Amino acid sequence: MKKRQVKALMVEPNERPKLVELSCDLDSLQKAVSIGAPEQGLIEYVYIEDNVSVLCNEEGKLIGLTPNRRLGDDILCGVFYVVADDGEGELTSLTKEQTEVYTEMFWEYENIDPDEIASRIFFRFIAEE
Repeated sequence: MKKRQVKALMVEPNERPKLVELSCDLDSLQKAVSIGAPEQGLIEYVYIEDNVSVLCNEEGKLIGLTPNRRLGDDILCGVFYVVADDGEGELTSLTKEQTEVYTEMFWEYENIDPDEIASRIFFRFIAEE
């Protein structure tokens, strides 16, 4: 049985975004976000807008993956993918328009100081009252 695939933008550190076919099963997605990692990683979805997310390695900063791009107040480390979804959790292919918008958004790569990454890793403890 063929694995279901979708069109997504792959964004690697110091590279321009490129359109790829991404398999939608858990094992394939974990391997995809683990390029350059010492072991297979956990998947994190970071929502950009309705029905568009970044799929990345949840532990990218903690395990020292290469800083990649800024997204809002955050810095994404390691390879990540821009993916679409159907609003109910199923991945879908990016439209031509989405591909153009996010290719432009992530076109320029950045030199991000590793010390800046270190300053963004923290834990917040909240005491129950």
